[in-house]
Amino acid sequence: MRTVSGGEVAGILVAVFWAILVSFLAVALARLAQTLRTTTKLIADVTDQAVPLLADASDAVRSAQTQIDRVDAIASDVQEVTSNASALSSTVASTFGGPLVKVAAFGYGVRSALAGRRENVTAKAPRRTVIVGRTVPTSARRRKRNNRGSNREEGL
Repeated sequence: MRTVSGGEVAGILVAVFWAILVSFLAVALARLAQTLRTTTKLIADVTDQAVPLLADASDAVRSAQTQIDRVDAIASDVQEVTSNASALSSTVASTFGGPLVKVAAFGYGVRSALAGRRENVTAKAPRRTVIVGRTVPTSARRRKRNNRGSNREEGL
């Protein structure tokens, strides 16, 4: 039998070490390849699902833009109608406002005159006079005048 030298033992150890190292590397590469395949499949699935979602989102954005354009057109029309109504209102107020106020005042005056006349004719109630925002009966006014007149006579 032959004796194995130290160099041959070292060579066998190196060969076994390399064989173990290559085995570990082969297993690691196989697992890495499996991970890459799974990742590729996942990315493909996400892409397959994302493309229709992006298309739907794009359609929704276009539809929303169309609706916003319609609302904008409606808002501008409403603004135009509002300004026209405001102009019409000011025109009517300036055209009919002054004469209507005069007619109303005239009507009130006629009504007051007729009511006062009826009051004097039918009830013979004492007339009241408005002085600085308050109503004073005629009899009280006469008393006030009489008091002033007597005070003047006393002071002379």
